[in-house]
Amino acid sequence: MKCPACGAIDDRVIDSRLGKDNTVIRRRRQCLDCKKRFTTYERIEEILPYVIKKDGRRETFDRRKIVEGMRRACEKRPVSIDRIEAVADSIEQELMERPEKEISVAYVGERVMEALQHMDDVAYVRFASVYRSFRDIEEFMREIKELYELREAREHSRSQNGPPDQSGEVLDPT
Repeated sequence: MKCPACGAIDDRVIDSRLGKDNTVIRRRRQCLDCKKRFTTYERIEEILPYVIKKDGRRETFDRRKIVEGMRRACEKRPVSIDRIEAVADSIEQELMERPEKEISVAYVGERVMEALQHMDDVAYVRFASVYRSFRDIEEFMREIKELYELREAREHSRSQNGPPDQSGEVLDPT
């Protein structure tokens, strides 16, 4: 593996661990030349569906694009990278389990927006403003109003159903 610090290709594996869902191996490595430590991730290469872009182009699904888009939307927000990675993993898994070999970019974007809506309102609006290409302030305000109404409905539902589960167990990463 090429060292990100010095570019040397000689390294040794210091530690290997399975990821939370046992589909990824995390390896800590140390460059034998400069002694810098770095992390690599190893996962099974699976046949991923093609994403049909808005202009009709097709490209292989790339979960890094989901992670990067969510990271930008969640910048300076209280959302951990682990949570972003869990959402990307969940969406990737869902797409691999679908029988279709081609999926519209709109479907992927809606899944990301759905996850962000439950994670952080500000990140959701940031992502939606870019994803939906708001043309003016009215569209932006309409989206915020809908988000506010959804939040109010959720809070009302919680107050009707009693306190949320206090176990701390995360049942759904989205």
